[in-house]
Amino acid sequence: MSTRVHHLIGVACILLVAAHAEPTLNHDSQHPLSHKLDSEPLPVGQLWRFEVKQGSKALEEVLSLADEHNVDLWQIANTHVDVYTPTTALALPPPLLNLPHSLVANISAPEVNTRRLNESWDLSSLQNSTFHESYHPLFEIDMFVRKLENLRPDLVQVRKLGHSGMGKEMSSLVISKPGREGSKHGRSRKLVQDDGKLAFVILGAQHAREWIATATSLYIAHALVSNSSEPHSLSHLLDVFNFHIIPVPNPDGYDYTWESDRFWYKTRQKMGPKTSCSGIDMNRNWPLACTETANKGYKWKPRPEEVPAPGEQFGPVDPCSYWYPGHRPFEAPETNNIANMVTTVPNLVGFIDLRSYGQMLSSPFSYSCKAVPKDAEDQIEAGLGAAQAMSHIHGTSVTTGSLCSMLYRAPGNVIDWMYKRRGVKYSYALHLRDTGTYGFSLPSRWIRPVGEETTGMLEYLSKFIAKKMNQRRAEPRCRAPPEDHQKTKKGFVDRFW
Repeated sequence: MSTRVHHLIGVACILLVAAHAEPTLNHDSQHPLSHKLDSEPLPVGQLWRFEVKQGSKALEEVLSLADEHNVDLWQIANTHVDVYTPTTALALPPPLLNLPHSLVANISAPEVNTRRLNESWDLSSLQNSTFHESYHPLFEIDMFVRKLENLRPDLVQVRKLGHSGMGKEMSSLVISKPGREGSKHGRSRKLVQDDGKLAFVILGAQHAREWIATATSLYIAHALVSNSSEPHSLSHLLDVFNFHIIPVPNPDGYDYTWESDRFWYKTRQKMGPKTSCSGIDMNRNWPLACTETANKGYKWKPRPEEVPAPGEQFGPVDPCSYWYPGHRPFEAPETNNIANMVTTVPNLVGFIDLRSYGQMLSSPFSYSCKAVPKDAEDQIEAGLGAAQAMSHIHGTSVTTGSLCSMLYRAPGNVIDWMYKRRGVKYSYALHLRDTGTYGFSLPSRWIRPVGEETTGMLEYLSKFIAKKMNQRRAEPRCRAPPEDHQKTKKGFVDRFW
C-alpha cells in the first residue's frame, strides 16, 4: 500500500471534526471573463459519503481505492470520508461504487451575476452595498480594492507584494487610522510605519477553491472602513490596530477556478520539465524554522510523517498530488512574497488564515499533535471566547483546538510559521461554513452572514489580545525584535472599554 494511503488512514484516525448540519439561517485583460462565465457555466459535481469507523478495514479500503484512482477527497472525518467527483467523469470508479456509500449533495455551479457594473456596489455603506451578495472574479476584486482606496484614502492604502508564479501582481490592503500628524488624505503616509499601534494580518484563500475565505476577507476590509454607526462595523478597532489584509494570496489558482476548474486547489506554477502537473499546496510550503535552519526548512517535509521509515529518504511526492508541498520551503513565490511582507510589519500580534470548510478555529501546531505551544493556555482561552462570540451572531457552532488535533498532522502550515518563526502568539486558522452540506461550494447567499459572524470573532479576538498583551508585542520564538518594535503607546486598551 502506498505511503499516501498510510498517511490518509492516520489522518482519519485523528480527525476530530464533528459533522454539524448547516445552521438555518493589472488584471484588466481578464474582463472577458464575465462573458465567458455567463455563456459557459462552470461544471458541477457530486459529493459522496462513505460511512466508516476509525481504524476499520472499510476506512483502509476506501482510502486505498481513492489513492489508486486519484479521486478528490474533500473531508476525512472520524465517522466518514467525503469524495467529490465532477460531472465530467464517471460518478465514482467502479471499485468504490461497490462499497456502501450515499450521495450527500449535488454540487451546483456558483451563481453568475450578469450585472458586472461595479458602479452598483455603493461601497459607502457596508449594510446596503450589493458587493457582498455574490462571489467575484479576480478583476472585480481588483476593482473593489481600488474603489475602497479611493473611497477612504485616509484609511486605506494598497501595498504591492510581488508577483505570483505566473506573473500576476499580488497586493495587500493596509488599513490604518493616521494620528494627528497623519496626512488628511493619507497619500503621503508610509505603507509600513511604527506608529505604536498593534498589528493584525489576515489571509484570504490560500487554497484556490475556498471562495468564501476570500469573500470574507473583503467583507472584513469593508467593515473596518465603514461608518461606526452601521451594524458589524469594525472601524473602532483602528484606534488600536493596523490591519494588513491579503484577499487573494493565490491569484493564479483563484483565477483558474473561474476560468477552468472550480475546485482547483493549488497554485499554478510549472513544476519542472519532467512533469505535466502544475502547482504547490501553499499551506504546506511554509518552513517552521529558526536562525540558520530557515532555508533548510526545519519541520518542513514533503511528506507529513514526523520521522521517515527506516532507510527511507524524504523526497518530493508526486507533483500531481492535491497536497504537493513543493521541492523546498518557500518554493511558491506567493508564500515567499507574503513572508517578506509579514517580516516588515511592526508590532504584529495577531494572525488569521481564513479557510473552508468545517467551522473550526484552530491554534498551532499543525506539524505535530504531540508538541504543545508554551502559549497554549492563552491561545485556547482566546480561541474559545472568539468562537463563542462568532456563534452569538447567527448561531453557527464553531469548534476549537489545535489544528493538528482538529484535522491531521501536516508540516509546512502558515500558522506554525507565524507562531514559531514570526513570533505571533495569537495565530489561528479559521475554517468558515459549512460542515459538508455544500462544502467548498457554499452558496453566495451565505457570504454576508459568514462575514457578519466573522467580524464578531475578530472584534472579540482583537480586544482580548490588546488587553492581554497590555500594549506589548509578543516575544518572538527565534530572536528578540528590534527595541523600537517593542515600544507602543499607552492608553490604547482603554479606548476599547
